[in-house]
Amino acid sequence: MDLAGRTALVTGGARRVGRGITLTLARAGANVVINYNSSADEARRTAADAEALGVQTLPVRADVTDDSQVQAMVAAATERFGTIDVLVNNASTFALGAFPTDDLTVWHRSIDTLVHGPFYCANRVAPVMLANGGGVIVSIGDLSAFEPWPGFAGHAVGKGAIISLTRQLALELAPTVRANAVVPGPALRPADYDEDTYQRVADETLVGRWGTPEEMGQAVQFLVEADYITGEVVTVDGGQRYGHRKHAHG
Repeated sequence: MDLAGRTALVTGGARRVGRGITLTLARAGANVVINYNSSADEARRTAADAEALGVQTLPVRADVTDDSQVQAMVAAATERFGTIDVLVNNASTFALGAFPTDDLTVWHRSIDTLVHGPFYCANRVAPVMLANGGGVIVSIGDLSAFEPWPGFAGHAVGKGAIISLTRQLALELAPTVRANAVVPGPALRPADYDEDTYQRVADETLVGRWGTPEEMGQAVQFLVEADYITGEVVTVDGGQRYGHRKHAHG
Protein backbone atom coordinates (compact mmCIF):
# COMPACT_ATOMS: atom_id res chain seq x y z
CA MET A 1 0.00 0.00 0.00
CA ASP A 2 1.26 3.44 -0.93
CA LEU A 3 0.67 5.66 2.09
CA ALA A 4 0.40 8.93 0.16
CA GLY A 5 -3.12 10.27 0.58
CA ARG A 6 -4.21 7.39 2.82
CA THR A 7 -5.65 7.68 6.32
CA ALA A 8 -4.01 6.01 9.32
CA LEU A 9 -5.48 5.71 12.81
CA VAL A 10 -2.83 5.31 15.50
CA THR A 11 -4.08 4.47 18.99
CA GLY A 12 -1.93 6.02 21.67
CA GLY A 13 -0.48 8.05 18.83
CA ALA A 14 0.27 11.24 20.72
CA ARG A 15 3.40 10.39 22.66
CA ARG A 16 6.46 8.17 22.98
CA VAL A 17 6.61 5.35 20.39
CA GLY A 18 3.08 6.18 19.22
CA ARG A 19 4.21 9.68 18.30
CA GLY A 20 7.15 8.24 16.35
CA ILE A 21 4.79 5.99 14.41
CA THR A 22 2.33 8.82 13.76
CA LEU A 23 5.01 11.14 12.39
CA THR A 24 6.61 8.39 10.29
CA LEU A 25 3.29 7.66 8.58
CA ALA A 26 2.66 11.38 8.14
CA ARG A 27 6.10 11.77 6.59
CA ALA A 28 5.12 9.08 4.09
CA GLY A 29 2.06 11.14 3.13
CA ALA A 30 -0.73 9.66 5.25
CA ASN A 31 -3.34 11.73 7.00
CA VAL A 32 -3.29 10.70 10.65
CA VAL A 33 -6.01 10.19 13.23
CA ILE A 34 -4.24 10.58 16.57
CA ASN A 35 -6.02 8.69 19.33
CA TYR A 36 -5.28 9.66 22.92
CA ASN A 37 -6.93 9.15 26.27
CA SER A 38 -5.29 11.57 28.74
CA SER A 39 -2.51 13.15 26.64
CA ALA A 40 -4.42 16.06 25.10
CA ASP A 41 -1.49 18.49 25.05
CA GLU A 42 0.82 15.90 23.49
CA ALA A 43 -1.86 15.07 20.90
CA ARG A 44 -2.09 18.71 19.86
CA ARG A 45 1.69 18.99 19.55
CA THR A 46 1.94 15.78 17.53
CA ALA A 47 -0.90 16.96 15.28
CA ALA A 48 0.88 20.26 14.68
CA ASP A 49 4.12 18.48 13.84
CA ALA A 50 2.31 16.14 11.45
CA GLU A 51 0.51 19.02 9.73
CA ALA A 52 3.89 20.69 9.21
CA LEU A 53 4.72 17.67 7.06
CA GLY A 54 1.83 18.56 4.73
CA VAL A 55 -0.89 16.13 5.85
CA GLN A 56 -4.22 16.50 7.62
CA THR A 57 -4.77 15.37 11.19
CA LEU A 58 -7.59 14.56 13.57
CA PRO A 59 -6.80 14.18 17.27
CA VAL A 60 -9.55 12.11 18.92
CA ARG A 61 -9.95 11.32 22.59
CA ALA A 62 -11.15 7.78 23.22
CA ASP A 63 -10.47 5.13 25.82
CA VAL A 64 -9.84 2.00 23.74
CA THR A 65 -11.11 -0.18 26.59
CA ASP A 66 -14.61 1.24 25.97
CA ASP A 67 -16.21 -0.13 22.81
CA SER A 68 -18.70 2.73 22.57
CA GLN A 69 -15.86 5.26 22.59
CA VAL A 70 -13.98 3.26 19.95
CA GLN A 71 -17.10 3.19 17.80
CA ALA A 72 -17.48 6.96 18.11
CA MET A 73 -13.78 7.46 17.26
CA VAL A 74 -14.05 5.36 14.10
CA ALA A 75 -17.21 7.23 13.10
CA ALA A 76 -15.46 10.59 13.56
CA ALA A 77 -12.47 9.45 11.51
CA THR A 78 -14.57 8.13 8.63
CA GLU A 79 -16.74 11.23 8.67
CA ARG A 80 -13.64 13.41 8.33
CA PHE A 81 -11.61 11.36 5.87
CA GLY A 82 -14.11 8.96 4.29
CA THR A 83 -12.16 5.85 5.24
CA ILE A 84 -9.49 4.33 7.44
CA ASP A 85 -6.80 2.58 5.44
CA VAL A 86 -4.39 1.74 8.26
CA LEU A 87 -5.00 0.89 11.90
CA VAL A 88 -2.06 0.82 14.29
CA ASN A 89 -2.95 -0.78 17.62
CA ASN A 90 -0.36 0.95 19.77
CA ALA A 91 -2.21 2.06 22.93
CA SER A 92 -0.65 0.34 25.90
CA THR A 93 -0.30 0.21 29.65
CA PHE A 94 2.79 -0.77 31.62
CA ALA A 95 2.13 -1.40 35.29
CA LEU A 96 3.88 -3.49 37.90
CA GLY A 97 1.64 -5.95 39.71
CA ALA A 98 2.43 -8.57 42.31
CA PHE A 99 1.47 -12.23 41.88
CA PRO A 100 -0.30 -13.76 43.68
CA THR A 101 -2.41 -10.78 44.66
CA ASP A 102 -5.76 -9.79 46.14
CA ASP A 103 -5.80 -6.57 44.10
CA LEU A 104 -6.83 -7.28 40.49
CA THR A 105 -6.70 -3.64 39.36
CA VAL A 106 -3.46 -3.92 37.38
CA TRP A 107 -4.47 -7.22 35.82
CA HIS A 108 -7.85 -5.93 34.62
CA ARG A 109 -6.44 -2.65 33.32
CA SER A 110 -3.68 -4.47 31.43
CA ILE A 111 -6.04 -6.99 29.84
CA ASP A 112 -8.65 -4.33 29.05
CA THR A 113 -6.07 -2.16 27.29
CA LEU A 114 -3.96 -4.82 25.58
CA VAL A 115 -6.58 -7.43 24.70
CA HIS A 116 -9.98 -5.78 24.56
CA GLY A 117 -8.64 -2.50 23.15
CA PRO A 118 -7.00 -3.92 20.00
CA PHE A 119 -9.97 -6.22 19.46
CA TYR A 120 -12.49 -3.38 19.77
CA CYS A 121 -10.49 -1.19 17.39
CA ALA A 122 -10.01 -3.92 14.79
CA ASN A 123 -13.64 -4.96 15.10
CA ARG A 124 -14.88 -1.44 14.37
CA VAL A 125 -12.32 -0.59 11.68
CA ALA A 126 -12.48 -3.89 9.76
CA PRO A 127 -15.95 -3.26 8.26
CA VAL A 128 -14.73 0.09 6.92
CA MET A 129 -11.69 -1.55 5.32
CA LEU A 130 -13.70 -4.43 3.89
CA ALA A 131 -16.28 -2.08 2.43
CA ASN A 132 -13.56 0.00 0.80
CA GLY A 133 -11.71 -3.00 -0.62
CA GLY A 134 -8.54 -3.01 1.45
CA GLY A 135 -6.63 -2.06 4.54
CA VAL A 136 -3.77 -2.91 6.86
CA ILE A 137 -3.72 -3.51 10.62
CA VAL A 138 -0.40 -3.34 12.46
CA SER A 139 -0.37 -4.09 16.18
CA ILE A 140 2.46 -3.32 18.59
CA GLY A 141 3.65 -6.23 20.71
CA ASP A 142 6.46 -6.53 23.20
CA LEU A 143 9.36 -8.84 24.01
CA SER A 144 7.46 -9.88 27.13
CA ALA A 145 5.20 -11.86 24.78
CA PHE A 146 8.16 -14.22 24.24
CA GLU A 147 9.83 -14.14 27.66
CA PRO A 148 8.07 -13.49 30.98
CA TRP A 149 9.02 -10.45 33.02
CA PRO A 150 8.81 -10.70 36.82
CA GLY A 151 6.02 -8.54 38.18
CA PHE A 152 4.39 -7.87 34.81
CA ALA A 153 1.93 -10.75 34.37
CA GLY A 154 -0.83 -8.56 32.95
CA HIS A 155 1.49 -6.81 30.53
CA ALA A 156 3.15 -10.01 29.29
CA VAL A 157 -0.11 -11.90 28.85
CA GLY A 158 -1.73 -8.92 27.13
CA LYS A 159 1.16 -8.51 24.70
CA GLY A 160 1.09 -12.24 23.99
CA ALA A 161 -2.59 -11.90 23.14
CA ILE A 162 -1.77 -9.15 20.65
CA ILE A 163 0.42 -11.61 18.73
CA SER A 164 -2.37 -14.20 18.68
CA LEU A 165 -4.94 -11.60 17.67
CA THR A 166 -2.71 -10.49 14.79
CA ARG A 167 -2.69 -13.99 13.32
CA GLN A 168 -6.42 -14.37 13.85
CA LEU A 169 -7.13 -11.08 12.09
CA ALA A 170 -4.90 -12.05 9.18
CA LEU A 171 -6.94 -15.23 8.77
CA GLU A 172 -10.39 -13.76 9.29
CA LEU A 173 -9.92 -10.72 7.04
CA ALA A 174 -7.93 -12.28 4.18
CA PRO A 175 -7.45 -11.48 1.40
CA THR A 176 -8.83 -7.94 1.67
CA VAL A 177 -7.14 -6.80 4.87
CA ARG A 178 -3.62 -7.70 6.01
CA ALA A 179 -2.60 -7.88 9.66
CA ASN A 180 0.91 -7.95 11.12
CA ALA A 181 2.69 -7.00 14.33
CA VAL A 182 5.84 -5.16 15.34
CA VAL A 183 7.62 -6.17 18.55
CA PRO A 184 9.81 -3.25 19.67
CA GLY A 185 12.86 -3.48 21.87
CA PRO A 186 14.21 -0.58 23.94
CA ALA A 187 13.21 2.60 22.17
CA LEU A 188 12.71 5.32 24.79
CA ARG A 189 14.40 5.75 28.14
CA PRO A 190 11.94 5.41 31.05
CA ALA A 191 12.00 8.29 33.50
CA ASP A 192 13.19 6.08 36.36
CA TYR A 193 16.25 4.67 34.53
CA ASP A 194 19.54 5.94 35.90
CA GLU A 195 22.67 6.05 33.74
CA ASP A 196 23.85 2.58 34.77
CA THR A 197 20.51 0.98 33.94
CA TYR A 198 20.25 2.85 30.65
CA GLN A 199 23.74 1.69 29.61
CA ARG A 200 23.11 -1.88 30.76
CA VAL A 201 20.08 -2.12 28.48
CA ALA A 202 22.09 -0.75 25.55
CA ASP A 203 24.88 -3.24 26.21
CA GLU A 204 22.38 -6.11 26.25
CA THR A 205 21.46 -5.49 22.61
CA LEU A 206 23.57 -6.89 19.79
CA VAL A 207 23.97 -3.48 18.18
CA GLY A 208 25.00 -1.80 21.44
CA ARG A 209 22.43 0.97 21.61
CA TRP A 210 18.83 1.89 22.21
CA GLY A 211 16.47 2.18 19.28
CA THR A 212 14.27 5.18 18.52
CA PRO A 213 10.54 5.70 18.08
CA GLU A 214 11.24 6.58 14.46
CA GLU A 215 12.86 3.18 13.89
CA MET A 216 9.74 1.50 15.25
CA GLY A 217 7.72 3.71 12.92
CA GLN A 218 9.85 2.58 9.98
CA ALA A 219 8.98 -1.04 10.77
CA VAL A 220 5.28 -0.17 10.82
CA GLN A 221 5.63 1.65 7.51
CA PHE A 222 7.40 -1.36 6.01
CA LEU A 223 4.57 -3.69 7.00
CA VAL A 224 1.98 -1.30 5.62
CA GLU A 225 3.77 -1.09 2.29
CA ALA A 226 4.74 -4.79 2.00
CA ASP A 227 1.68 -6.14 0.20
CA TYR A 228 2.69 -9.82 0.38
CA ILE A 229 3.21 -10.01 4.14
CA THR A 230 0.37 -10.92 6.48
CA GLY A 231 0.06 -12.79 9.77
CA GLU A 232 3.69 -12.08 10.61
CA VAL A 233 5.58 -10.62 13.56
CA VAL A 234 8.66 -8.43 13.04
CA THR A 235 10.95 -7.93 16.04
CA VAL A 236 12.78 -4.59 16.08
CA ASP A 237 14.98 -4.82 19.16
CA GLY A 238 18.57 -4.45 18.00
CA GLY A 239 19.06 -8.10 18.88
CA GLN A 240 18.21 -7.59 22.56
CA ARG A 241 16.39 -10.90 22.71
CA TYR A 242 19.65 -12.69 21.95
CA GLY A 243 22.07 -10.27 23.61
CA HIS A 244 22.71 -12.63 26.51
CA ARG A 245 24.37 -14.99 24.03
CA LYS A 246 27.24 -12.57 23.32
CA HIS A 247 29.34 -13.86 26.19
CA ALA A 248 28.08 -17.33 27.07
CA HIS A 249 26.91 -20.62 25.60
CA GLY A 250 24.72 -23.37 26.92
